Amino acid sequence: MNIIHRILQKFIELWQRFLKSKNITKVLIIAVLLVISWLTFSNVSKNSAQKPQYQTARAEIGTLISSISTSGHALTSNLVNIASNASGVVKKVYVKDGEQVTVGQKIAEVNLDRAGQQKNAQAWSSYLLAKNSLDSASATSYTLQSDMFSKWDTFKKIAESSTYQNSDGSPRYEQRALPQFHIAEKDWLAAEAKFKNQQAVIDQTKASINNTWLSYELSSPTITSPIAGNVGSLTIVEGMVLSAQSTSTTDSTSSQRVAVVQNETNPLITVNLTEIDVQKVKVNQKTTISLDSVQDKTFTGKVVTVDRIGTTTNNVTNYQCIIQLDTNSLDILPNMAINANIILETKTDVLLVPITAIQTQGTQSTVRVLKNGQEQQVTIQTGLSSDTQTEISSGLTEGEEVITGIIPNNTTTQRSGASVFGGGGFGGGAFRPGGVGGNRSRP
Repeated sequence: MNIIHRILQKFIELWQRFLKSKNITKVLIIAVLLVISWLTFSNVSKNSAQKPQYQTARAEIGTLISSISTSGHALTSNLVNIASNASGVVKKVYVKDGEQVTVGQKIAEVNLDRAGQQKNAQAWSSYLLAKNSLDSASATSYTLQSDMFSKWDTFKKIAESSTYQNSDGSPRYEQRALPQFHIAEKDWLAAEAKFKNQQAVIDQTKASINNTWLSYELSSPTITSPIAGNVGSLTIVEGMVLSAQSTSTTDSTSSQRVAVVQNETNPLITVNLTEIDVQKVKVNQKTTISLDSVQDKTFTGKVVTVDRIGTTTNNVTNYQCIIQLDTNSLDILPNMAINANIILETKTDVLLVPITAIQTQGTQSTVRVLKNGQEQQVTIQTGLSSDTQTEISSGLTEGEEVITGIIPNNTTTQRSGASVFGGGGFGGGAFRPGGVGGNRSRP
């Protein structure tokens, strides 16, 4: 650009001399000089405009991490609801947010209203009925067990008698085919079947007791913690009215959450994988987790499950992947949006170039290298890739300068044979150099 600037200055000087001169010989000489200068200027401008400007980077040794980026949300893996379907006025709240509690510890007490008292009494009555059923089933079981043993003893004596057994203890099959033998055997088997069936009745009754007791606890005026952990998200205060919440389809009532307890289990994250990515993800792969709601913190974890069946919505198939964090954090709340990077593979001390430097045609990959200012094309072998870099296994050496792009040249060039004076030649009057003789007429 300095050469062009000097040529333009020379144009101006020569043009001024040309305008002032009255000697024809000088005029011709100046005209020749103008032509020579113009040709030189055109050639320099053309070469300057056509020479490309490159964006480059150097091949360097480094660590390459190949990963998959995806998004999802936090699950409620380490949270348990403290619920109640009692109705009345909150009498006392015994805990605060963040306080640690044990199993069965009091959370709050409620002064039940009439509906609450009735519900609690019904639950207690159902519990006592279930207990009575268990006692009755147990008594029946004892009777059936005694009958089973009695029938077994009768059958045993018959089977070991001389009628149905030889003196050496071997069975007399021809006699055991008689109805009398089979009747005693079937009586014992029937008694045994009744006793076993009664055990199933007892198990069912025990389950009914557990169910009625849980219903009683939910309707109880005393609200307790079901597990040990830290209390959070309290929704009740002293003096607050709790109302029964009836369902629309049944006469039953649904419980309402009064708080949550967070235990020591590490949080779980669920993310969705595409059809391409699910093939690359495996259990125990390391991950990094970030949350928009938790600034300046990055969490680590690992893949614990991968659903390879998937679900399809609007012709798009997603595969659920569950990630468990390595540590617990009170900052991560249920349903928070998260971003996850699942690390597929890591390589250290490998030769790396930007992925934009690589050109692939078919199975062959190449890069353009600058050597002594000249562009050369080199065939390479590639390895692992990330979003920004690619491993070069052969074809390049550390420190070589590769071309990653071309800087657009915005220089405007003149048409071949056109004059710098703007017209078709020296006769044009459009040239007004620097205001010097701008309006002067030709001599």
